[in-house]
Order: sequence, then structure tokens, then C-alpha cells
Amino acid sequence: MKQPYVYILGGGPLGMIYVGVTADLLARIYQHRTGSTGFAPRHRAIRLVRYEFLVDMATVIAREKQLKRWHRDWKISLVMSENPDWHDLAPALGSEPVPFHRQ
Repeated sequence: MKQPYVYILGGGPLGMIYVGVTADLLARIYQHRTGSTGFAPRHRAIRLVRYEFLVDMATVIAREKQLKRWHRDWKISLVMSENPDWHDLAPALGSEPVPFHRQ
């Protein structure tokens, strides 16, 4: 899956939300889940709850910056618009599922 993505990880609407970019979504999700990256695992934001494929890395980075400037409520609304139950989307892409824990 070597394509530019902006993605949102979360543990639920009351938990932490992490916005990131990658050119290899499955590899990056694996890094988050195994703890080889710092923020997301420490804060239990390891469920892929939203992702967007964009045409190139410059566009993805601009979208990431935009999302990071958004208020928390706006990010929650964005996720809820397509994934109201905060299901882990990674298994549909070939990743192992993680259990859902409400925070």
C-alpha cells in the first residue's frame, strides 16, 4: 500500500486522537500498534478510525496540517460522519484487529 495517506487513530470519541501521514498505511499502523512509534500507543490511540488517500505527499501533508489545526470536536465529527462506532478500519486493509476498549 505505498500511496500517500493521512490517517486518524483513536480509542473512541472520549479518548486521544492522533493524526498522521504515511506512504505505507499498513506498515505505519503496525508501527503504532507494536510501540515502535511513541505517541499513539502511549495514549491508546491505536485503532484506525479514518484515512484518506490523496494524490501526492505534498497534498497529504497539507491535509494533515489542516486537520491538526482543527478543534477536537471537528475531528470527532469527521470520524463520526463515516465511522460513528469508531470501528477499527485496519482489518479491512489486511491488518490484525485490536480489541475495542472504551475510555
